[in-house]
Amino acid sequence: MRKIQLLSILFFLFNNLLSAQENDTLQSPFSEPRYHYFLKTIIFFDEYLDTDNGSFNTTQLRVLLPIGNKAWNLRFDLPLISANTSSINKTAIGDVGMGISYIPYMKNTNGIAVRARVYANTAADPNFGTGKWVAMPAVIYGKYLFEKKFLWLSTLEYQGSFAGQNDRNDISVTVFENVVLHFFGKNWVAGDVAFRYNSMIEGFQNNAFVEFGRKITPTNLVYIHPSAGFGANRTYNFGIEMGVLILF
Repeated sequence: MRKIQLLSILFFLFNNLLSAQENDTLQSPFSEPRYHYFLKTIIFFDEYLDTDNGSFNTTQLRVLLPIGNKAWNLRFDLPLISANTSSINKTAIGDVGMGISYIPYMKNTNGIAVRARVYANTAADPNFGTGKWVAMPAVIYGKYLFEKKFLWLSTLEYQGSFAGQNDRNDISVTVFENVVLHFFGKNWVAGDVAFRYNSMIEGFQNNAFVEFGRKITPTNLVYIHPSAGFGANRTYNFGIEMGVLILF
């Protein structure tokens, strides 16, 4: 009899925990449409970058898949890169990536997520990839501000190479990125600043962007964001990205 009572209590507590987590996913810093961890998402975007050595255009497909109790999330990235420089003018696959995220703590006003990504040395052209396998562990903090009128996401990530071609430069970059989003009606605006310290060159390769987005249906969103690199060691001068999100 005592065993039955104990099992009943454990089931009750476990069921309440799952119900509470499900309620928290309904509106939390990780459930806003632009960065939604709890719905299957397909993102298709195109990014143009102007550099000192010419221009690069990346067309990328990204898929996000929540798994388990939705505290886990899988991510896949497939880039197709085109370049127009003094030495190359072609289109090819870049470095393919995959990752997994986990949310260990979440309330309706703030939460913490951890993420691990790996980019493989799959680029068809040396100019379209790093020539290395790169691991990218990160921690993300999300918080609503000013009575949920603004969403702040702060990310600390390390990018380090662990395998690949010996004749290519190793990668060791620390990224501290902050983005603030304001949602109003079917629209949103955002501002983002990322500080990237590259220890291999002992310099910063920073960038910033502003973003404008809109829901065109409850599950389809579009956005555009112009960006710029800044600092003496920036990797590009300016860029623009346009994308479509499909939630289901």
